[in-house]
Amino acid sequence: MKLTQYNDPIYGFITIPTPFIEQLINHPYMQRLRRIKQMGLSFLVFPSTEHTRFQHALGAMHLARKAVTVLRNQSVPISDEEAEALFACMLLHDVGHGPFSHALEPVFFPNRTHEDMSTAILHELSEVFPGKLALAIQMFTNTYKRPFFYQLIASHIDLDRLDYLKRDSFYSGVTEGNINSERLISMMFVRDDRLVFHKKAVYSIEKFLLARRMMYWSLYLHKTSFIAEELMIRFFKRAGELIQKGKAISLSKALLYFMSNPDAAIAKKLPYFVALDDVDVWTSLKEAKLNPDPVLSLLATMLLDRRLPKIIFLDQAVDVAKLNEKKAAFMRKTKMSAEDASYFVFTGSLHTQGYKQMENPIQLCDEQGDCSLFDSSPDVTNIPQLTKRDIKFFFAYPKEV
Repeated sequence: MKLTQYNDPIYGFITIPTPFIEQLINHPYMQRLRRIKQMGLSFLVFPSTEHTRFQHALGAMHLARKAVTVLRNQSVPISDEEAEALFACMLLHDVGHGPFSHALEPVFFPNRTHEDMSTAILHELSEVFPGKLALAIQMFTNTYKRPFFYQLIASHIDLDRLDYLKRDSFYSGVTEGNINSERLISMMFVRDDRLVFHKKAVYSIEKFLLARRMMYWSLYLHKTSFIAEELMIRFFKRAGELIQKGKAISLSKALLYFMSNPDAAIAKKLPYFVALDDVDVWTSLKEAKLNPDPVLSLLATMLLDRRLPKIIFLDQAVDVAKLNEKKAAFMRKTKMSAEDASYFVFTGSLHTQGYKQMENPIQLCDEQGDCSLFDSSPDVTNIPQLTKRDIKFFFAYPKEV
């Protein structure tokens, strides 16, 4: 059977490794990822970030093939069944992402995460392909007897991060994320079924962690795309409130289900979720622009026309008097109530941490098997910056006030 190749701007040609993986790629649940942008609303700042979750999934699967080859060359026993299960995991690891990826996760999963939906979809697909995904589900849920497979899927240096940092850097033009993913993979090996790195990889690991930290503040948490995501969340919050009050909102059937049943179980949400993509959201925004509710209409207009609020990042919480002053000015201008004005004048905080020492720490080992923690290496000079929990406060209000 001739297997498909995809021409990728990051790695060149990506060859699909097995007929089953090709079947997974062609399934509607995977094809849906072509219609979901990898970076949500970042294109409002970085116009070329139009790449999709589908491209990232292929890239992560490609890196899984590289990792299997490297580990097998070191005499790590990996069966064909295990390799295919790992490929399936990397292909499907983001299948639980909804429209605009992380931006709308609080809307679709108020008390859960996209990983929970990914797991549910894996179980659903295991019924479509009987017996073909059992091992992949064990790896994905970290219940397989060989934990290094889970570390390849989700850890400080996993195949997911190795692809998205390089890919997002390429499409955005933010060069801080241009990591050497193949170098890091070549430095992987396995001790006692745990994934570790050669000690000589210490500088590459430090560069990788620093690159990820810099990408968060330069790209993923860029203030303009961040405020656009905040507006999007507020748009759906308002839509949900109006629906609860019996007001008419023009939404797709799938979106209407989520707005009407926010606390439904994952299993009940699944058939509606797999019908959702970015198009549902854009259509809803265009319809809402003419909605009689002034808050919903204005939120939709601001997003569609890129009339975004001003946002200021601060090192401490915003003074309440300053917040009330801006809110009062907006109320005078728009004749809105204080409650409605809170959709447009608001504060909050966000945080990130580059390296969490207590969560599956990175181990460095030499050829003799002597291992130590990455953060204890005398060659690492940026541990305070990497382990620091960065917290920023923000203050947002329409520019005209």
